[in-house]
Amino acid sequence: MTRIQHLAGLGFLTLFLLGCAEEIELVATPAPSQFQAQRPAPLVGGSEGEWKLVWSDEFDGNALDLEKWSFETGQHGWGNNEWQNYTEGDNATVSDGTLKIVAKKVGPGQKAGDYTSTRLNSKQSFTYGKIEVSAKMPDHKGKGLWPAIWMLGDSIRGGKWPDCGELDILEYVSFNEDTIHCAIHTKANNHRDKTQLDFHQKLEVAEEKFNVYGLIWTEDQLIFYTGNPTNVKMTFDRPKDFTPANWPFDKPEFLLMNMAVGGGWGGKEGVEDEKIFPATMEIDYVRVFQKSK
Repeated sequence: MTRIQHLAGLGFLTLFLLGCAEEIELVATPAPSQFQAQRPAPLVGGSEGEWKLVWSDEFDGNALDLEKWSFETGQHGWGNNEWQNYTEGDNATVSDGTLKIVAKKVGPGQKAGDYTSTRLNSKQSFTYGKIEVSAKMPDHKGKGLWPAIWMLGDSIRGGKWPDCGELDILEYVSFNEDTIHCAIHTKANNHRDKTQLDFHQKLEVAEEKFNVYGLIWTEDQLIFYTGNPTNVKMTFDRPKDFTPANWPFDKPEFLLMNMAVGGGWGGKEGVEDEKIFPATMEIDYVRVFQKSK
């Protein structure tokens, strides 16, 4: 069995392609798009040397860098009965040095398609590294929001979840104020079998300030932290007898940032239409560091 340090217990159920939920609705894997099929090769990893910045977005200027990011669109529920339609740019702006992902109410409410939001995928994938994202959660005004910063294995294209491996660096649900979550999902450990590995932490400034959410991913360990690597939330060691089922984390993964509306976890206590919209998750930067071999 794996060894978990700083693990507060298993509580919330993380769902296909986003995080925690109570039940799953399987959807077909879409055919690879051009950017998915031609994803750049992973950058060099390893355990020697000092951390070196190899990829970043500081969100300077006044537009999203489409050389680094791609929009993933649609309103099919995303395997979790979510209500938002992810648009291609209408819900993401860059200004004053930050990216704003904005969820909006555009219809009567309380059903799919009445809300819009953004889901971004990095065009670069990585194998091992230190990933840090400085982000501020939406102002706490009510229930129904579900922002996340996470990673998926490239094998999700043409493959299936959870075999690809999922790393949830940050999840937040607006009915649970001042609380952040992280999780790991593999074929051996996932919400579907109630064996997912997750952690939940009180953070009273999650909505008021930018906080750094980090992951150190090495050949044999995953370390989730807040602020800096000394403030560890959860550690997951590679199993002694590791296999693709319990350790798919030796292959490239890409970054995702999104904000869902409703869904099995985000909408667990309802969506308060008259209170929460528009809602903004703000990102100051995304940085990836690696060590040379």
